[in-house]
Amino acid sequence: MALNRRQFLTGVGGLAAAATTVGLGACAPGSSGGSGSQGGGGGGGEGGKTNLTLAWWGNPTRNKNTQAMIDAYMKANPNVTISGQPGEFNSYWDKLATQTAGGQAPDIIQMDMAYIAEYGTRGALLDLGKVDTSKFVEGTVDSGKINGKLVGINAGINSAIIFANPKVFEKAKVDLPDDKTWTWDELMDVGSEVASKAGVPFGIASLMGSDALFGTFVRQRGKELFSENGVAFEPGDAQAWYDLMLKGLKAKAIGTAEQNSEESAKPLDQSAIVVGNAAMQYYNSNQLEAVSAAAGGLMKMLRGPSTTGKATDRKTWYKASMLWSASAKTKNPDAAVAWINWFANTPDAANIDKAERGIPPNSEILAEVTPKLSEAQQVVAKYINDIKPEVGTTPIAPPPGGGTLAAVLFRHGTDVLFGRASSADAAQKFVDEVKSNLQV
Repeated sequence: MALNRRQFLTGVGGLAAAATTVGLGACAPGSSGGSGSQGGGGGGGEGGKTNLTLAWWGNPTRNKNTQAMIDAYMKANPNVTISGQPGEFNSYWDKLATQTAGGQAPDIIQMDMAYIAEYGTRGALLDLGKVDTSKFVEGTVDSGKINGKLVGINAGINSAIIFANPKVFEKAKVDLPDDKTWTWDELMDVGSEVASKAGVPFGIASLMGSDALFGTFVRQRGKELFSENGVAFEPGDAQAWYDLMLKGLKAKAIGTAEQNSEESAKPLDQSAIVVGNAAMQYYNSNQLEAVSAAAGGLMKMLRGPSTTGKATDRKTWYKASMLWSASAKTKNPDAAVAWINWFANTPDAANIDKAERGIPPNSEILAEVTPKLSEAQQVVAKYINDIKPEVGTTPIAPPPGGGTLAAVLFRHGTDVLFGRASSADAAQKFVDEVKSNLQV
């Protein structure tokens, strides 16, 4: 059993001890690293020892890297003991909500953009203003600022991307598109052509529920997803997105309604582009290596389209693939800050994790590790550098409850594809539901 969002907010505010009614082990993912204290309580031990807990979600590679970093840090700092708490993404947030509501959050927390405001606006996260971000690439620090306070340190630069499978394009005898000049309509045209000629279900997969590409689509229309006052776009913007999806459906560019629904539940190694059922698919840039490895060949990275056909009008941004935060209730705030600063600013950490969490935002660290990156990671690093002229301002983090936007966008869009709702009705319901989910 997991705390729901309202129980979490109540617990953080001290209005009710919601966590006492929930067994902490009931929703906890597996952990490792010994029998250290449950977060927040990692105080100094005997002999001047400092105990910290560090929680993250990830894959086997990230788990291995993170434990290696913990071991390296403890070797260099023998008075510090760090207990790792790895987890799986979905159950991670259930556990973190429970721990936070009960005053037992991990000292150091791997944080996601979808949830940082949920925790940051309730005073659950430590001010990280002492972490050195002076060498960070412009636009990569603001992701972690909530109400003017830095509560999350960018762990890696990311960008919304469209991967293209060169083998499918070759099968169709269609040239890869010029991603510096294509528009949204041209994306659908290319998707339709290559799907037809290659005989695959998807020209472009996983587009419907992409909150990041929808975000650029909205920004190209002069809006934002969110402002400090809540939802910052109109139903008409969402309707235009749904109409674009309808165009893709009719042109057989995005697959059928049933195929879109089924695709949304598939893991990466079974995704359409990996198994050869899609010419293109939405992902994030740091996933190039994993997707390419699963597909048995390097994917081509394509920019998202623009309304004008100019890449400099895309209004994309440098996303934080994830962030590092610290519990406001940690008994060792200086030690927690020191570890985060070590991760962000030392070759010792970067040489272990490299670009697994995204391209390092510290430009000096990136220069240090670039020669050591894999082929796929070097492609991503070059792409992140190449798009600098196309990067706009960093959007604010989704307000509390705003992390549901992608799921709500997809669900109402699926109703449109199935013919259960008009694009106008679905857009209105989508906006209304996102607004009702917010706590602003």
